[in-house]
Amino acid sequence: MATERADAARNRRAILAATERLLAEHPPAEVSMERVAAASGVAKGTVFHRFGNRAGLMLALMVERAHSLEEAVRTGPPPIGEGAPGRDRLLAFMDAMVDVVSRNKGLVAELSRSGVTLPSSEEYHASQANPHAVYEFWHGHISALIRAETPAVDAETFAHIVLGALHSSPILGRLTAESPERLKTALRAMITAQLDAK
Repeated sequence: MATERADAARNRRAILAATERLLAEHPPAEVSMERVAAASGVAKGTVFHRFGNRAGLMLALMVERAHSLEEAVRTGPPPIGEGAPGRDRLLAFMDAMVDVVSRNKGLVAELSRSGVTLPSSEEYHASQANPHAVYEFWHGHISALIRAETPAVDAETFAHIVLGALHSSPILGRLTAESPERLKTALRAMITAQLDAK
């Protein structure tokens, strides 16, 4: 049983690494399950069994890429981690979130187009029971920090607006055409205005 778990983990790493390499070289729409299987050296049936469908594979890769940011929030040093004022943590988190989206803009766009549904594989369903876990964590963290700093602001709605903007085609297009610094500056200005609202 332990050997099977090790094999499954090794296959998962190989599949995600191959997907990442392919996405660096091709538009997401050209990265098929068959192509991933060939690039990873894993049987096509294993790829489908592990991730259920193409949306499930893309979601798993996005979760993998976003996990390090969540870990930084939970256990990392300030200002993203605990120990810094809420305002500083929020602005640092927003900068880091823009960096994640900027590095993965094609993947984010593909997930938005696909609608992201639960994959059919029971194994993947068990390990990633909530397909919106990344969004919910980001939304909850932003909301909590805003609420703590400025209780008068509708923190939940404002967090949805910020995250919705990061998934919009114009913003993803801008991140493709230029540095993420312009978006970071705009978000910082918008967030600061909300935090200073009376």
